[in-house]
Amino acid sequence: MLLKTFGWSFAVTVLGLVAAVFYGGWTGFGIVAILSVLEISVSFDNAVVNAAILKKMNAFWQKIFLTLGVLIAVFGMRLVFPVAIVAISAKIGPIEAVDLAMTDKDMYKQLVTDAHPSIAAFGGIFLLMIFLDFIFEDRDIKWLGWLERPLAKLGKVDMLSVCIALIVLLVTSMTFAVNAHQHGGAHVDKAETVLISGVAGLITYLIVGGLSGYFENKLEEGEEREHEAEEEAKKSGKKVPAVVMAGKAAFFMFLYLEVLDASFSFDGVIGAFAITNDIVLMALGLGIGAMYVRSLTVYLVRQGTLDDYVYLEHGAHYAIGALAVILLITIQYEIHEVITGLVGVVLIAWSFISSVQRNRRLAAAEGTDAGSNEKVEVSSGV
Repeated sequence: MLLKTFGWSFAVTVLGLVAAVFYGGWTGFGIVAILSVLEISVSFDNAVVNAAILKKMNAFWQKIFLTLGVLIAVFGMRLVFPVAIVAISAKIGPIEAVDLAMTDKDMYKQLVTDAHPSIAAFGGIFLLMIFLDFIFEDRDIKWLGWLERPLAKLGKVDMLSVCIALIVLLVTSMTFAVNAHQHGGAHVDKAETVLISGVAGLITYLIVGGLSGYFENKLEEGEEREHEAEEEAKKSGKKVPAVVMAGKAAFFMFLYLEVLDASFSFDGVIGAFAITNDIVLMALGLGIGAMYVRSLTVYLVRQGTLDDYVYLEHGAHYAIGALAVILLITIQYEIHEVITGLVGVVLIAWSFISSVQRNRRLAAAEGTDAGSNEKVEVSSGV
């Protein structure tokens, strides 16, 4: 099971590290290994959220996610995206951008750094919307009940998450503009870019999330039938498979997953420049990490881990909220990528431990109930 799920990741790791040795020697090997670990640690929460969505999709679309999705994630976000940033920000052609990345790595890094405010605004607002829509939804299972219960009540206000995201974006862009004026106005023009990029992130979320939600809602009738079938199955002791997405619903969920992955990869790509300016080593290291995130997603789905550890999804979404805030803060202030990675790992570890404790409480309660029933049966027999 483990080899079947992670087989491709192991193969890509070997090929990537061998390529790193041929390209950059043992120094290149070390850099690629470090980048791989960085990507996995920063994107672990991505795998948990992906799994929550992927488990609703049928086997065909899960395979698409692992094949075409990997190509988009590895080559699109980890190789093409950094080059596209430079091409757009420097107003040069893609071939010139690639040449610049290979021949003048310091200039390439500077151009990517200059484009960071717009990248962070887009990704930050997109991730913030995911977090807000999650915490404002009234859920049967609550992790931090003292916080989630009042937020669920607030969530009954229409478009509240959109209003909060826009307010956060306005405050961020205005603060950025004020600070730019105080420091000589070097980045005043970028305040407008931050605002536009943030709005673009919001629009992207509303379109992709809205379309996937629309087709997901069309499955409600099927889920109602599934519920009725499960009730009947309980009487006969049989298990009914869950209704999964296919067709247009699965397609738009796939698009949603890809945009989500893109937003998660922003911090990994930007953080990679703290380790190397070499686009080849960067693509190899982040690509290997992205493969493991994909495999981990499928492993969580196939093992049913999210069903067994019910707070994992909560922890991942809180990690998303933290990452959104961090991305927006990095528009003006530098935050070490280790902090970014640790925040997500700590929140998910906390949610995992909480899930284990919950499972133990439930098992103890069931044991107590079973013991009580046995005593009743014995006493009635006497």
